[in-house]
Amino acid sequence: MAGLDSVPDSMKWRIAADFSAQMPARYDRAFRSIVGKRYDEIEQEIWMEVAETAITLAKNLSLPVGTAQDLAETMRTVMVILFGPEFRSETLEVSKDGSVIIVKYCPLLSAAYESGSDGERTFCKCMAFTLSSIPRLNRDFSARFVRTMCSGDRQCEFKVAGSGPAVTETIAKK
Repeated sequence: MAGLDSVPDSMKWRIAADFSAQMPARYDRAFRSIVGKRYDEIEQEIWMEVAETAITLAKNLSLPVGTAQDLAETMRTVMVILFGPEFRSETLEVSKDGSVIIVKYCPLLSAAYESGSDGERTFCKCMAFTLSSIPRLNRDFSARFVRTMCSGDRQCEFKVAGSGPAVTETIAKK
């Protein structure tokens, strides 16, 4: 008799991740026409709350958040856990106080396109999640999007940089 134990963990994870990645697009299709123009605002609030999950994961897993590179690596780890093993990215350390996360494949965007949604709607979710997560992980840092696949770029790039006074002075002197 086949049961849950007969399904490999990697397959369970992939199925769960695919299902989770499809949920935002499904909610969009089901509720946008009913809620109307307020839908985007409500959804951004939800994704800002999802950032709390990122914070909890980082803390529970004791992931580092002290530097820009730490934050970038922690965000990559959290995004793979939340969005699935298909989420592909890398980080580049650009300075002591700056790092760039490059996203090469995003399951949320793929699921949105498959459901007939557009990149702009997906970007609003990602932006709310990312821009809320970084400063909550370390208040001395912020994130800024440089490129997005949602708007047609080949890959996403977002910069993690220090936002405190000491960091600003260091950057200004260069």
